[in-house]
Amino acid sequence: MKTRFKPRELTLLGLMTATLLVMSCTPLGYLHLGTTDITLNMIPVAITAAALGPVGGAITGTVFGITSFLQCLGIGGVSPMGVAMLAINPLFTVITCLVPRVLAGLLTGYVCRWVHKKWNSTVAGFAAGFSAAFLNTLLFMPTLVGLFGQSDFIQNMMGGMSVLTFVGLTVAINGVLEALVSTVATGFLCKALEKARLMQIC
Repeated sequence: MKTRFKPRELTLLGLMTATLLVMSCTPLGYLHLGTTDITLNMIPVAITAAALGPVGGAITGTVFGITSFLQCLGIGGVSPMGVAMLAINPLFTVITCLVPRVLAGLLTGYVCRWVHKKWNSTVAGFAAGFSAAFLNTLLFMPTLVGLFGQSDFIQNMMGGMSVLTFVGLTVAINGVLEALVSTVATGFLCKALEKARLMQIC
């Protein structure tokens, strides 16, 4: 696993980290579609995972997770869900905010690397975008329900649905929508950054 980065790669890591921080602290990180909020914050994670592999994806995934937890504290924005989670159990909140994002970034790096070997860098860029967003939702929801499922807050969100139905609907709706947006955006951004010689898909 690659753990040392060249100057150009460190520059890209810094750029994606800064982009993620800006997106996390502003409305740029979210696309509002009626009653559904689509997070765009996994796009910088996907780009970093595509360029720097699993370690790069894990690093930016960690940054995303930290910003998510800070919003539970009202820093860089306020997450109503995060505030409610924090009041229930601070340790579980840290785990829920951090672990799924780190794993999503890490696994995206492996997925992108595998796709790149099988096909080419263009397909790998689109695959990274899809994987990062979809894995984020897929990992976040079971963690949320597993740690907070018995709380009144989550029970009210579930509205009488079973755990499988609640998780399945969220993944099917939010997960797929986020994945579609992230797939298109990441794929074209990776291609543009490659042409500008700012990155090379690993």
